[in-house]
Amino acid sequence: MTALIAIVHAGLAAAWVGGMSYSLFVVQPKLKKYFAGRDEEREHLTAVIASGNRYKVLGLIGVIATTGLALLLLDHRNWWIHAVKALLLLIATAIFWYVSWRHWPRRIFATDAERPALQRQLITLATIMLALSGTAFALGIAAGHL
Repeated sequence: MTALIAIVHAGLAAAWVGGMSYSLFVVQPKLKKYFAGRDEEREHLTAVIASGNRYKVLGLIGVIATTGLALLLLDHRNWWIHAVKALLLLIATAIFWYVSWRHWPRRIFATDAERPALQRQLITLATIMLALSGTAFALGIAAGHL
């Protein structure tokens, strides 16, 4: 049972890190290049791509947190690594909440003058979320070798 929970936990964490990496390093730069000079069209497609993903990501985070807790309860050696991972996940989740419920509504209704700053802010926030979740993932791998 522990192995199954670990596979689900690590698999979903890898999917989240991979999805964020793909968006940040592949999708966003390609959209910027393809829609060069046509910001309104770029924003429209970006909104379509992002639409409907909030609750999927929150569900993903919830399962990662739940399986992480289950793993901790099954084996509490190196509990401090689980605590650090939980803190990183909590901070990444708070950033995701901000992006989803504060940043996006502002960006959707932004003027042409406001949009570039909001685009830069999203890249910064996405990079921070990726660093946090990637670090948590790496700590999980390291914990398995202690």
